[in-house]
Amino acid sequence: MLTIGELASYAGVTVRAVRHYHAKGLLPEPERDHSGYRRYDAGAVIELIKIRTLAEAGVPLARVRELLQATEDQFATAVTDIDRRLREEIRERQRHRERIARLAAGDHLALPQEVVDFLDHLRALGVDERIVQVERDGWIPLAAHSPDRVPEWMARKRQQIADPRFIAFYRTLTQALDRPEDDPRLTDLADELAAYLTQLADARGEDYVDDADLEPPLAALMDTLAFDTVPPARRLIELLKERGWTGWTKLQRVGRKVGRCGKPLPPTAEVDHPAD
Repeated sequence: MLTIGELASYAGVTVRAVRHYHAKGLLPEPERDHSGYRRYDAGAVIELIKIRTLAEAGVPLARVRELLQATEDQFATAVTDIDRRLREEIRERQRHRERIARLAAGDHLALPQEVVDFLDHLRALGVDERIVQVERDGWIPLAAHSPDRVPEWMARKRQQIADPRFIAFYRTLTQALDRPEDDPRLTDLADELAAYLTQLADARGEDYVDDADLEPPLAALMDTLAFDTVPPARRLIELLKERGWTGWTKLQRVGRKVGRCGKPLPPTAEVDHPAD
C-alpha cells in the first residue's frame, strides 16, 4: 500500500494535486489505515496517471470524469471535440500574438498592411518622418471609418507616388517643418505648392487632386491631426488659400473673382462695381 506522497511521486504530480483531484471527485478516496492516513493501491496510480495525462492535454477537469467512465467510442468522440476546441484556442492565441506584435511594430497597430507598406515606401523615398506621421495619423481614422475604401485610395496613392512631381510635393512640405509661422520662406513654399497643384489639376483634372470624397467632419478631424503634428502646415494652408487652393485633407480649388481688367482677384477681394 502506498502513502499519498508515494502515490504522487509514482504518478508525477504533487501531493496538493492529489488532494485537489480528491476534492473534485476525480480520484476516489481510499481507505485509511488505523492511524487515519490514506493508503493507495496500484490501481490508484494508474487512475491518477490517466487524470494527469488528460489534464495536461488541456481537457477541462469537468470533463475528465466523463472520459474516465466513457466507452471507447464515447472517448474517441469526446477527444475529437476537445481537439477541435484546442485548435480554436490556438488560433485565437495566435491572433492575440499578432495583435501584441503590432503593438511593438508601431504602424501595424491600427492600419492594414497595404497602408503600412505605403508608409514604408515614403520613408524609403526620403520623406521626413514627421510627414510620414501625418500620413499615418490620417490613415488611422480613414481605415477605421471606411475600411472597404482603403484599397481604392491606396491604388490612387501608389499611382501618385510614382509621379516625381508628387514626391517633390512631399519634399516641399518637409522644408516647411522647421520654419516659424512668420518665416518669409513659407510664402515661397506656398508658391511652389500652389504651382504644383494647379499644374496637376490642369493636366489631370481637379478630381485627381481631391479624390478622397470624405465627409466634412472627418476631413476636419484629419486636418486637426495634421496641424497638431506640423503646426506650420496651418499657416501654409492660409497662404495656399491666397493662391487659389484651400484645405489640407480635401484640397479644393478656390473660385477666383474677376476685377474690371479681367485679372483674378484674391479670394477675399470684392469686385468694385461703378455706381449707376
